[in-house]
Amino acid sequence: MAEKPRSVVGQLSDERGAALKPSQALVADAQHATLRTVATATLLAVVMNEPSEAATAALLSRFGGLRRLCRAGRQQLKDCSAVTDRQAGILAALAELFDRFAAETLPAGQALQSPADTCEFLTVRLRDKPFEVFCCLYLDNRHRVIRFEELFRGTIDGASVYPREVVRAALAVNAAAVILAHNHPSGLPEPSKADQELTVRLRNALGLIDIRLLDHIVVGDGHCVSMADRGLI
Repeated sequence: MAEKPRSVVGQLSDERGAALKPSQALVADAQHATLRTVATATLLAVVMNEPSEAATAALLSRFGGLRRLCRAGRQQLKDCSAVTDRQAGILAALAELFDRFAAETLPAGQALQSPADTCEFLTVRLRDKPFEVFCCLYLDNRHRVIRFEELFRGTIDGASVYPREVVRAALAVNAAAVILAHNHPSGLPEPSKADQELTVRLRNALGLIDIRLLDHIVVGDGHCVSMADRGLI
């Protein structure tokens, strides 16, 4: 059984008996603990420079977890009196770092190892968008990543996604294959009829210039659906 993440804040004190701040506690506890065993509220207290772990635990509970807390808008955080302007900025920076970390998980030139890897990458990039985003992964003839690009925002249907723009973008990077992706802000990744019709249009358009459409992945809240797996490509 995995060890339950534990709190170190409030458990340690310095030689004078004064309670250590979270960052100090982590340093003092480093000789017999790893960060993986430390509670999320404690790590968040360190990042936010928040002396009270109870305060960060309350924030995590209020927003429903670390991901939703970091994705919260400025106004939402401003309405929460426990968060200072500086701390709100730190959370926004943390969310941006999450995105940049995700972007580096599929660097240019790396071959896609499995559909699961692709879904994981796309889920991290798209699951928290409050609006629909249509993206393309451009691949070479060995299915190595050339580029990941966001092309359209808004309602993803036949009226808002232009096949000529997808074709133009694929030609610009000399792609041999393409994986399409978009998110459903509702959290439900089930492909709609409009999604299926759009996929057929894009497959046919790309096929005219000998670029293969490998998949169209729909991203929900924490999971995704591959249209190729459903036999819809």
